Amino acid sequence: MIEFDRVTKRYANGKEALKDVSFLLPAGELTFLTGHSGAGKSTLLKLIMMIERPSTGTVQIDNQNLDHIGNSGIPFLRRKIGMVHQSHHLLFDRSVYDNVALPLIIAGFKPADIGRRVRAALDKVGLLDKEKLNPMMLSGGEQQRIGIARAVVNKPPLLLADEPTGNLDPALSAEIMDLFEDFARVGVSVLIATHDLSLIAQYQHRLLTLRDGHLITDREEVGIDA
Repeated sequence: MIEFDRVTKRYANGKEALKDVSFLLPAGELTFLTGHSGAGKSTLLKLIMMIERPSTGTVQIDNQNLDHIGNSGIPFLRRKIGMVHQSHHLLFDRSVYDNVALPLIIAGFKPADIGRRVRAALDKVGLLDKEKLNPMMLSGGEQQRIGIARAVVNKPPLLLADEPTGNLDPALSAEIMDLFEDFARVGVSVLIATHDLSLIAQYQHRLLTLRDGHLITDREEVGIDA
């Protein structure tokens, strides 16, 4: 689903944010991405989203070489990718339903399809009974689940999460991780960027570790004693 082949990202000031990075993330796999601040995690996610382009090497998403996508094709690529942020970027002047519906409205879906997809996404994250509420009325964990519902409402094959549990306590973090694992079980590729080593250690999932732009670890399983 995601393939990096000897990818380097060099900025105009000469800084190399990623250096010769290669890995393959298959469909239906949940993978953690970690590393110190400035290690290259954000740059890697930006390359997947085509916010940035590699200096050398190739990035493929769903067997599509991103080098072959022009600027006009970027919105269509992004429809294949759901994005979950630490700060959920919700619209607090809109209802829960309207927040989740926004990507579908932008994509031009018919109202009937929007209603069906939004309610299915809200049901998946356990918020179907709160669709008419303002997000400010909900807890931090519930607000994060709104963000996840919005990310998956378009049924993307790839889900990216950038520090998705950074503002949550351990119990709520576990609830969010359960959702991500559920998506992986039905074939969605999930890549979670996080600094939280204690969270990573609780799960038996692949781990990619960046240090100063280099991929230094690619382990298939990470246990609690790792």
